[in-house]
Amino acid sequence: MENEVSKIFGLRAVIEAIDSGKSISKVYLQKGLSSPLLSELNILIKRNKISTSFVPIEKLNRLSKNGNHQGVVAQTSAIEFADLDALITSSLEKTKAPLFLLLDQVSDVRNFGAIIRTAECTGVDGIIIQKQGNAPVSADTIKTSAGAAFKLPICKVDHIKDAIFQFQAAEIQIVAATEKTDNLVYSVDFTLPTALIMGSEDRGINPSILKIVDVKAKLPLLGDIESLNVGVACGAILYEATRQRLL
Repeated sequence: MENEVSKIFGLRAVIEAIDSGKSISKVYLQKGLSSPLLSELNILIKRNKISTSFVPIEKLNRLSKNGNHQGVVAQTSAIEFADLDALITSSLEKTKAPLFLLLDQVSDVRNFGAIIRTAECTGVDGIIIQKQGNAPVSADTIKTSAGAAFKLPICKVDHIKDAIFQFQAAEIQIVAATEKTDNLVYSVDFTLPTALIMGSEDRGINPSILKIVDVKAKLPLLGDIESLNVGVACGAILYEATRQRLL
């Protein structure tokens, strides 16, 4: 799977890649490095809302196979991201009740890959992620998804709120998976056009997002552990949606 994702290294090469519109999933920068060219790159990274990590030089050496990385390695996306407007339109033309999945900064690549695999198996019409904060579509993500990342449309938006407003304008209900409710997922009508939101591993769904959703729902937890892994929880909810849609 190593060839599924390519890497670009060197300051000027990464700057030119971003300028040319190439889809960059993540940029790794050397800790403590500074230069005028690096400042130019940082401006481009912020303007394009590209995810970044500051790492020791040893990490960059491994990523570039000891090439002349000049303190920066960019990871390109292995897929072509879909347009959200086009995805909503085509999905509504295909079915009366499409099902979408929004991920609010799920950061672990293996969780992300497992979620993509489950989403494809349960007939999800598309996945929406943020440009920043979400795990990249990396070789590990693709491997964990068992190739489902190539079969399921994935959209990138500046903020999950942008997608929520677009879905609501299209009369698609927004269901948030959160423990901050007494409402169980089994009471949600998943036969309606639905966009399900799953939160990050550490903090769940952002409180500002919870304020604008249509429905909040949770899975019952009968043991002493207070939460499920996001990939497991997502699978359980998607299969409840599938169960309702097969009746």
